[in-house]
Amino acid sequence: MPDLRITIEGAEPVAFAVSPLLALKLKICNAVPGEVIQSIMLQAQVQIEAPRRDYNSDEQRRLGDLFGEPARWSQTLRNMLWTHAAVNVRPFTGVAEVDLPAPCTFDFNVASTKYFAGLEDGVIPICLLFSGTVFYEDADGALSIAQVPWETEARWRVPVETWQRMMDHYYPYSAWLSLRRDVFDRLREFKSERGLTTWDQALEALLA
Repeated sequence: MPDLRITIEGAEPVAFAVSPLLALKLKICNAVPGEVIQSIMLQAQVQIEAPRRDYNSDEQRRLGDLFGEPARWSQTLRNMLWTHAAVNVRPFTGVAEVDLPAPCTFDFNVASTKYFAGLEDGVIPICLLFSGTVFYEDADGALSIAQVPWETEARWRVPVETWQRMMDHYYPYSAWLSLRRDVFDRLREFKSERGLTTWDQALEALLA
């Protein structure tokens, strides 16, 4: 029966995808010598371990929407669910390396985006909680099935610069903001009445 150990060896943006993806580079080791793994249907819950890093005063101010006043962070600063990810692992014996694509968003109504954008530098501590199904050959060569143990997990510290570089690649000089439909209609009327050609011009006029 497989005895799997999973570690994270790095994280890199996927350069050519329909939407932003962060490839978490996994190393999967099977401690059972010579055992053939036919495939693994691997799932992961990706959590942000927010309490595992320090924050400067500017970061604390920008993260106020998520955690409130810094004086209350001992109560409000908690791990956050970032996303779910999945990958099918090809046949291997011993060790396999695979990229786990984690979907990302630049929507500032989403807590993970608020968190990432609120950081200036340093790292983003993450924890992957794994589950899934392992298909392997038993001692007689027959196909057998086992579950990835629920306690299987791995940690990594993603550089903030990696996330910034990914979003600059997909959305250069841009950010996404979702508005209520009635607010959008009012903004559209404001833009049209003043003959403004872009949404940036409409917002700059309001901010002025």
